[in-house]
Amino acid sequence: MGRPPRDTRQRILETAYGLFYQKGFARVSLDVVAETTGVTKRTLYYHFTSKDELLAAVLEFQHGLTAARIAEWGERLPDDVEAMLDELFAELARWAAKPRFEGTGFTRLVMELADRPGHPARAIARRHKAAIETWLAEQFAARGVAEAKLRAREVKLLLEGCVALMLIHNDRAYARAAAQAAKTLVANRPGGKRRARRGTAGVSPALAAVSRAAGKEERPRRSRSQSTGPGRNFTMWKSPATPLDNRRLSLQCRHT
Repeated sequence: MGRPPRDTRQRILETAYGLFYQKGFARVSLDVVAETTGVTKRTLYYHFTSKDELLAAVLEFQHGLTAARIAEWGERLPDDVEAMLDELFAELARWAAKPRFEGTGFTRLVMELADRPGHPARAIARRHKAAIETWLAEQFAARGVAEAKLRAREVKLLLEGCVALMLIHNDRAYARAAAQAAKTLVANRPGGKRRARRGTAGVSPALAAVSRAAGKEERPRRSRSQSTGPGRNFTMWKSPATPLDNRRLSLQCRHT
């Protein structure tokens, strides 16, 4: 038996994210979203009353997907904190090597809303970025890193800057430099090289709730043995890799 078809709302969300990411929020009309998804505009308006509402729903959906995949990916990270940081920034470099790499979707889309501080999408983006920072803090704390919250904020700054510079310069060497800087930050603090107990550092409680919520919206619940998880190639901040074709756009989920 094949996989069950995605519901209409999910198809709209996936298509809209790909279009907004590739072309920009301002340049994509609801007509284009409907046409590319293969639904009528009336159907689109049944699910979303406005383009702003659609954008907020798109980011909420993507936040859930990313949270679920980060939690799963985190279970396979090395216990040693320096090895964990090497893998974290190596994954950014692998993502940046993709032909359609355009940076983080949340940052790109929220930048278009700079003059709209009250837009609901901005609050979702803040929550998304904060959740990743919290996840980092939990990873560090589980590995015995002192001042884990502060170290997480510092490393998050390195992550965001690394993505921006790799996009501008098309140079993955920034990931190696950022990894070294992150390891220096951790190593220069008391407790920075302690190892975590096996099995304590992978799952983030801060991400677990939204992961479960995302699973309900994304697809029917499946057993762990049926999961098509991202493995070592999980990409934490996704760019759609599938081109527009035959008036539809599907998100590649290897992850992201």
